[in-house]
Amino acid sequence: MNEPKDWGFATLGVRAAESRSAEREHSPAIHLTSSFVFDNAAQAAAVFAGQEPGNVYSRFTNPTVRAFEQRLAAMEGGDSCIGTASGMSAILATFMTLLRAGDHIVASQTLFGTTINLCNNILSRFGVETSFVAPADIAAWRAALRPNTKLLFVETPNNPLTDIADIRALADVAHAAHALLIVDNCFLTPVLQQPLKLGADLVIHSATKYLDGQGRCMGGAVIGDSERVGKDVFGFMRTAGPSMSPFNAWVFLKGLETLSLRMRAHCESAHRLALWLCEQPGVEHVYYPGLPDHPQHALAQAQHGRLGDGPDAPVAYGGIVSFEVEGGREAAWRVIDATRMLSITANLGDTRTTITHPATTTHGRVPVEARARAGIKENLIRIAVGLENVEDICADLARGLRG
Repeated sequence: MNEPKDWGFATLGVRAAESRSAEREHSPAIHLTSSFVFDNAAQAAAVFAGQEPGNVYSRFTNPTVRAFEQRLAAMEGGDSCIGTASGMSAILATFMTLLRAGDHIVASQTLFGTTINLCNNILSRFGVETSFVAPADIAAWRAALRPNTKLLFVETPNNPLTDIADIRALADVAHAAHALLIVDNCFLTPVLQQPLKLGADLVIHSATKYLDGQGRCMGGAVIGDSERVGKDVFGFMRTAGPSMSPFNAWVFLKGLETLSLRMRAHCESAHRLALWLCEQPGVEHVYYPGLPDHPQHALAQAQHGRLGDGPDAPVAYGGIVSFEVEGGREAAWRVIDATRMLSITANLGDTRTTITHPATTTHGRVPVEARARAGIKENLIRIAVGLENVEDICADLARGLRG
């Protein structure tokens, strides 16, 4: 079923790439099969060679995974999407597709810790160098360029300090250098930000987070044009096989149906939590783009989507709030350990609010010097706001802040 061009965003999340088998099921079917059969040897040869459409092997062709890919591509405004086994495998597949020995990356210094380790400890072994810069400093991005720079890679907002990069400006920097801009859109999702429309070349997702929405399954995605993604990344996937499970793809399909509603709820509660934290004793600083003192508050207002239709709807600033407490690591751990409802886990994008200490979890393997440059201190706590009543979230945090 081809979606009409005038469908709204929420409708795309529910209806895009909708199809039915001969059984005429209403909910998308799960195709839990490793391989597919053919009518005869000639048909098998033609499908394997790409001369005839059809499914070959679930490592790279599966109807359920394809439905998820087509729906997410429609929501991000891309031509093609490839689903992967995790968010990190989406990043790896993209890097392995586009880079070779001798190439150079410019990346945000405040990336997810594992992404930093991928660049520093794995890509470096294959002759790919990475320079890290402050995400909001466009001049620093431009100064870090080399003749062999092939990619600019950024999370915006970033993890965990919610710094925001100007996607359109970075796209201009990248394209002037004949490089590509890749944006990790995990924190906002296509509901609140569509980087391709701002000039980015590729978009990365950890579907494990908000796209699922309930902390159930691992998955990732790469979205972009039909040449780089539909042909090149697909070719890597077919050969290397960091594939998305059909069952997980089915879970993500169901998650996309409610994504628009959930993201608005996450953002509304996160904004209220950030304002509450600003008033609490023992809190030194709150990081949230919706606060007027956030350094990229004005950029967020221009670049992010809104919590509803129409120009008067409030701007969406995301569901992540980080804050620093007085007293270093000991005080941060005391706040975390005092909670009774919040989940002490490093995952995010869940219906359940999660709380973590980035310096010893998500960024624990990042060298101390690099953490310091990124502003990730021992007294920093990250909250991924879920769908509980925000009053209950505040009450749970108050145990440690006022204890």
